[in-house]
Amino acid sequence: MRVKVWDLPTRVFHWLFAGTVLAQFATAWLGGDAMFWHVRLGYAALALVIFRLYWGFFGSETARFRHFLRPPPEVIAYAKALIRRQPPEVPGHNPMGGWAVLAMLLAVGAQALLGMFSNDDIMIEGPLYGLVDKSTSDALTGWHKTGAVVIMILVGLHLAAIATHEWLFRERLVPAMVHGAKPLQQPVTVKLVPVWRAIPGVMLAVAVVWALVRWGMAHAPTYVY
Repeated sequence: MRVKVWDLPTRVFHWLFAGTVLAQFATAWLGGDAMFWHVRLGYAALALVIFRLYWGFFGSETARFRHFLRPPPEVIAYAKALIRRQPPEVPGHNPMGGWAVLAMLLAVGAQALLGMFSNDDIMIEGPLYGLVDKSTSDALTGWHKTGAVVIMILVGLHLAAIATHEWLFRERLVPAMVHGAKPLQQPVTVKLVPVWRAIPGVMLAVAVVWALVRWGMAHAPTYVY
C-alpha cells in the first residue's frame, strides 16, 4: 500500500537544498563573476538550513528530529540488518539516514557561516568579513575550503546510500521525495501537519539571514554583494 510519508514543505526543501548545494559547487568551480552568485547561493543555503531546523521541531511526524534521530543501539541494529540485506521497513528516514541528514544540515550551515567571513584576496568578501581581521578571515577561508571537501564526501555517501536502497532493496526513495508517497507492506499512519505551518519557518529563515547580512554591512559600508 502507498502511504503519504513526506509533506510538501519537506519535499520542496529537499530539492531546493540539493539544487543549491550543487549550484554552490558549480559557481565555486567557475570562479570569476560566478562568485557573485556563489555568495547569494550561500545566503539561500543558510536560509534553507534554518528552515529545516525549524521544520525539525514543528513539521510533520517524519520531518521531526525526534522521529528520525534514533539512539545508537537502533542505529547499530539497523546497520546489522542492512549488512544481512534485511533492513526493516521505515516510513521516513531510517536510523542511519536520520543522522546523515543532521550531519549534512550542520555541515552546510557551518559552511555558509564560514563563507560569510571569507575572502578570495581579489574581489569577493563575505558580508561578515568586516567583523574580523584579515588573518582571521584567511583562516576561516581555509576552513571554508576544507568544508567543501567534507560536504562532497557527505553528498557522495548520500548518493551511494540512495543507489543501494534503489537497486539492492528496490526501495524507491527518489520518487517518494517527489510525490511524497512510499509503498509500504505494513499499514502505517503518518501525522502530517498543514502546509501553512511552514510559513513562520520561512519568515524566520529569511529574517535571520537578512539580519546577519545587514549586521555585516554595518561594519563594512563598501560591501555591495
